[in-house]
This record gives sequence, structure tokens and C-alpha cells, in this order.
Amino acid sequence: MNNRLAAKAVLSLGLGLALVPGAALAHTGVMPHDHSGLAAGLMHPLSGIDHLAAMVAVGLWAASLGRRAMLIVPAAFMAAMVVGAGIGWAGIELPAIEQVIAGSVVVLGLIATLQLRVPTAAASALVALFALFHGHAHGAEMPELAGPVAYGLGFLIATAALHAGGLGLGVIGARAGGAFARLPGAAVTLTGLALFAGL
Repeated sequence: MNNRLAAKAVLSLGLGLALVPGAALAHTGVMPHDHSGLAAGLMHPLSGIDHLAAMVAVGLWAASLGRRAMLIVPAAFMAAMVVGAGIGWAGIELPAIEQVIAGSVVVLGLIATLQLRVPTAAASALVALFALFHGHAHGAEMPELAGPVAYGLGFLIATAALHAGGLGLGVIGARAGGAFARLPGAAVTLTGLALFAGL
């Protein structure tokens, strides 16, 4: 019975991710200036399906790698994201940001679907590369009235929560077994393809 409920939960999340339109991207350049820095930081990763899907996929992949990777891979993403946010906040441009972010959703989704087994260091390096671009978007779109420390803390908390959600889904999927273990990753991949189509 628990496996059946878990499978339904995974399927519901997967369908939800796949059906969200590409127009839901967080990178509109508009954030309410009446939010506190912490609130704005918390909302930014949650307000765009691109960030949300990629960060959940990092958790899914880390769960499939298991052991130390379940902490190290998400931590690598978050550390590199802080660096990327600093670059974006400083006004330094990175090339093809939207394309790389959408591509990260596709790649991470495929990896999570295939449950690709690689050394933890290699997985950490790949997610860190993508995190630079996600972090850049966070930093470049920080509201003018938000304090950088509070804003950064906010998006780190939200990112950690999304990673934890992906880890949880990965563990639930592994216990459910079969195709259910791969459904969330497949949904992330479809979301990334939809984002590409909307660019």
C-alpha cells in the first residue's frame, strides 16, 4: 500500500512538472521591491520551473548515487551557485545563460532518469558548472532594495529544500521500484525540452 501511494505521489509530481509552461521561467528580470531580501531570495528559485526542476534533479541524481554523494553533490551545487550569484551581482556577463540553464534541466533530467553512476567528484563538478549559471541568474536579478546576505541566504534555503525534495523523491522511487524510480527524472527532462522550445 505504501509503495502504491508513493508511486502516485511521484507520478503526480512528474505530470505537474511536465505540464508547467515554459512561460513560467523565473528570469523575467522583475522581482517585487517591497519584499525583504530573505523573502525575495526564498521565492526566486521557487518562482521558475527551470530552477525548481534542475534543483530537484540534482537531489534525484544524488539519491541514486547514494552514501556521501547525497550530501556532497547538492553541497557542490550550492557552493558554486553562491559564486555564480556573486558574478551576476557584480554585473559580469556569462554567455548563453538561458540556454545553459534550460540545457541543465534536460541534462540533469536525463542523468536522473538513467541514474547514471559516476564518481562523486565528477557528479559534483558537473552540477557545479550548471550551478554557476543558475546562481548568476539569482545574483543578476536581485532586487535593488534587497540586502545581498539576506537574499543569498534565502535562495540557499530554498535550494536546499528543493534538493531535499529531490532526495526524498529518489528514495521513494527506489523503494517503489520499476518505472516509478525513473518518472521524476523523465518529467524533469520533458520540462527542459519544453523550456528550450519556449526560448
